Amino acid sequence: MSVDIKLPEGAPEEVVTQALVRDVDLTAFGIHATMALITLDNGHDHNRPNTFGPQSLLALDAAITQATSRNPVAIAITGKPFIFAAGADLSAISFISNREQSLAIGKLGHDVFRRLGQSKIPTFAFINGLALGGGLEVGLHCNYRTLASTAFTALPEVFLGLVPGWGGATILPKLIGPERAVQVIMLNALNNNTMMKAKDALKLGVVDAVYEPSDFLERSIAFAAQVLNGAIKVERKDYSQDPGWDVALATGKAAALKKYGGAEIAAPMKALELIGAAKSNSLSQGFDAEDGALADLTMSDPLRSSLYAFNLIQKKRKKVEGAPKPALARKVSKVGVVGAGLMASQLALLLLRNLKCPVVMTDIDQERADKGVAWVKNELAKLVEKKRMSAEAAHRLELLISGSCDQNTFAGCDFIIEAIFEELSLKQELFKKLETIISPECVLATNTSSLSVERMSEGLKNPQRVVGFHFFNPVAVMPLLEVARTSKTDDETTATAIAIGKELKKTMIICKDAPGFVVNRLLTRFMGEITDAVDEGTAPDVADNAMRAIGFPMSPFQLLDLVGPGVALHVSEVLHANLGDRYRVSPTMAAMVKEGVRNFYIKNEDGNVAANPAAVALIHKGDSPSTADQVRNRALTALAIEARMMLDEGVVTTAAEIDLCMLMGAGWPMHLGGILPYLDREGISEAACAQRFHPKGSASLP
Repeated sequence: MSVDIKLPEGAPEEVVTQALVRDVDLTAFGIHATMALITLDNGHDHNRPNTFGPQSLLALDAAITQATSRNPVAIAITGKPFIFAAGADLSAISFISNREQSLAIGKLGHDVFRRLGQSKIPTFAFINGLALGGGLEVGLHCNYRTLASTAFTALPEVFLGLVPGWGGATILPKLIGPERAVQVIMLNALNNNTMMKAKDALKLGVVDAVYEPSDFLERSIAFAAQVLNGAIKVERKDYSQDPGWDVALATGKAAALKKYGGAEIAAPMKALELIGAAKSNSLSQGFDAEDGALADLTMSDPLRSSLYAFNLIQKKRKKVEGAPKPALARKVSKVGVVGAGLMASQLALLLLRNLKCPVVMTDIDQERADKGVAWVKNELAKLVEKKRMSAEAAHRLELLISGSCDQNTFAGCDFIIEAIFEELSLKQELFKKLETIISPECVLATNTSSLSVERMSEGLKNPQRVVGFHFFNPVAVMPLLEVARTSKTDDETTATAIAIGKELKKTMIICKDAPGFVVNRLLTRFMGEITDAVDEGTAPDVADNAMRAIGFPMSPFQLLDLVGPGVALHVSEVLHANLGDRYRVSPTMAAMVKEGVRNFYIKNEDGNVAANPAAVALIHKGDSPSTADQVRNRALTALAIEARMMLDEGVVTTAAEIDLCMLMGAGWPMHLGGILPYLDREGISEAACAQRFHPKGSASLP
């Protein structure tokens, strides 16, 4: 095949995945012939997975031609060790400015992959490792598929603002039926990009057999031989008359609307359209429809936004902006956690599981300390029960966790984090006492959400050892960790904190010690505009649903219920005291806390969620109501103004760090691409601040 598809100007050069052909003798299986085995390999170690760009697709096309010319009885395709293929090379997409070029890349993928499905001899995919997107789709084009038991597979395109565009949206519904296809293409992708384990892929019918990695290739070849000699027959069901198509599509649409707060986002809607069309479309018709859908989405803002967000997250996972040299980090062999409540216990569990070193918890009495340790051990038991940890591994960790009411037990600790009540004087007193027990090098970290870390270090002999280490709840799930440096925090302390954060598998930003750090400062400003609108007389449902139109999965008052009015009120009071009247303290929220009303929403007698009458009765009713558009505009304008102030103050050094924080710590929708690109696109940045946050015309942004 001779196709000339040049990468767009400025795009990174494609890392080509080669396709290497060799013959496999099947004589040992009673078949006096050979099978041609194509191995995908980009020449890098497992840290760089195989991907398909134009040149890689042409390499595979040439390999299929070469394999066919050898007159084998079958063709099989596999990957390099531990990796099959991670799908399309997306690095150039944001540079494409021509729909025809996008269409050509989609068509090229179909033209190459379909050669496996339309081959005159049987084709097999031996999926020996990770297979995502186009990596799984090349396997779907084959007649039969085996999968390594340790491999994960997925079609994550909808999560990224795309559709499975190289056959997946057409082949999969025909192969496993509409309900299961919606599960794989839609529900898994919308559920934080859930991947299928091998057993799930086998149960769903995505693959035909699963083998252990130790002898995967040998057993896969044996499977192929048994298919060829008739010993194994794989039955395929015709789903064209399946009665479940309408229900499956309705389920997928409901999930997408729920995910994006009722907004009809293009990618999931287009994916559902393609799945529905697969019922009656021929493969060629389906592939043509995929090409068109892919080209349209590629040129759209939501896809460019999603790719910006996705690439930002991937980049910042690997490298923390402004981090000191890793060599400065001190070794951590014992950890202390001050507090044994729920947050402290979550921290202890996370540290224990990842650092695998002694962790000691303390509280004001032994009963509370024991309760925290018991919670940690109970969570370990749950992991064993769910088969996410072996009983032996859990037992080893149990031996490392202990609790005490005596803070002298912290002697010998290299890192201590406090999670006690949010009262500055208590934290100051704590750190002064700890300094009499621990070594001068032991890091003192605080999980405060809004208090001044610098003030906590006042009066200490070694204030350079104090650092903010702000997690988000639930600790094990939320990926962001804000590392806050004071004016005195030294590089060794910061490097140690970053090293621990990496061990905890967190995505981190280093920020200046400023009220609310990044996420809470922006969220509180945003929430304040919503509660202000309600206090001024806007109907609660109008104010609370104002952001739904752009795809927010959770409304402000739902978020309030999640964090609790008490915590939200405390943060707003701290920010009001430190940053002034733009952080107003809502009389409604203050009344909710005073009266002990903990939720704005409750389930009524019918089991449906409704506004809590007790909360509604406490609303400070003004006489200046706003429309939903007005509420949304004022909230977004406030975010733009606050973000600009934070950059000017040096809370963080780049706009991208603010985007990362809101994506990873506040659930800002991926399809909006980060808060600041969205404000730029909508013209809010320039209207509010007379300048954009990101340069106009940047190839990486819509």
